[in-house]
Amino acid sequence: GAMMDEDGYITITGRTDDVINVSGHRMGTAEVEAAIKKHDAVAAVAVVGKPHEIKGEGIFAYLVLKNPDDASDELKVAINQVIKKEIGAIALCDAMAFVPDVPKTRSGKIMRRILRSIVKGEAITQDTSTLEDPSIVGIIEKIVKEA
Repeated sequence: GAMMDEDGYITITGRTDDVINVSGHRMGTAEVEAAIKKHDAVAAVAVVGKPHEIKGEGIFAYLVLKNPDDASDELKVAINQVIKKEIGAIALCDAMAFVPDVPKTRSGKIMRRILRSIVKGEAITQDTSTLEDPSIVGIIEKIVKEA
């Protein structure tokens, strides 16, 4: 995406699919992920927009922990406290799921489209043959459905 200011200057804002619109506030997923990664327990994170009846979009975080045994509701609260401190209350996660990994291509790129489909309960239509570990998609789907 891009924005043009009143003087005609264009600012590149990044990929539009990596922006979440929460109650009219446009937020980059990278910004929220960077805040979450500041928590010591988090090894990796992927954030996507999730349909929200009041806010339009809410924030859903897929969390990979350094120690999976640390997964708890208390940890979710602590992670949201880090987000509130770093960005503000507008960026708080509406929901989180502890997952063993996130779907990545062999080159290490997180496949957010798959994660968005999972959180929306949609069928996975994306090609998973290019994933480092295609089995992770089914595992994550099961975790999110049970959450």
